[in-house]
Amino acid sequence: MRPYEFWQEIHPPSTFERKPLEGHRAFFPADFEDGRQLRLPIRELSDGKHALASLIINQASFDVEEALCNTLAEKAANFAPDVVVGLPTLGLTLARGTAKCLGHSRYVPLGTSRKFWYQEELSVPLSSITSPGQNKSLYIDPRMLPLIENRRVLLVDDVISTGTSIVAALQLLAQCGIMPVAIGTAMLQTDRWRMKLSEIDPIWPDRTVSVLKTPLLERTDQGGWKPVS
Repeated sequence: MRPYEFWQEIHPPSTFERKPLEGHRAFFPADFEDGRQLRLPIRELSDGKHALASLIINQASFDVEEALCNTLAEKAANFAPDVVVGLPTLGLTLARGTAKCLGHSRYVPLGTSRKFWYQEELSVPLSSITSPGQNKSLYIDPRMLPLIENRRVLLVDDVISTGTSIVAALQLLAQCGIMPVAIGTAMLQTDRWRMKLSEIDPIWPDRTVSVLKTPLLERTDQGGWKPVS
């Protein structure tokens, strides 16, 4: 497949074999709970032995984006959120669509670009697995605080991998006196995030909902990639 052909179509259940003996080659099929499948490109990690399935939601077709937002909204509805807060950058696409599917008229975006009226005390350091070496801060526009104070907040990011970004967002909201009722994501990438979120509060793994779940992959002798057992 050409790189731009990923994330464009959702396939019927069992279209692709999930665990071939020789390992996955060009893509990894991620499953929705109803069995539908989305092909995700495999990104090799720096050690040359492991890889991850990748999702870039703002490069997805509108149909795929809509399916991810609709499914996340259905799962998050159990927590009865009043407002959705989204993480930059790709989390904003998911947060906006999920808020719309929940029947909300707007959502609250966090940002990494400091406007002159922002307050340093309403910011935290931010790092990302997909943007290594970049020193950034995560901000909330102080004018948005009335929209989330004393409200049931759903915190949304596109992919949760190590948990670093979502923990930064939890810390930022805590500085605002806000504890979300749940965390939502399009994809949980491996289980590495569990420990980091549990260190903040043991409740978070059970209050984190996702559309897709993908494992850490390791190279096979045949040159493919298989889930780490």
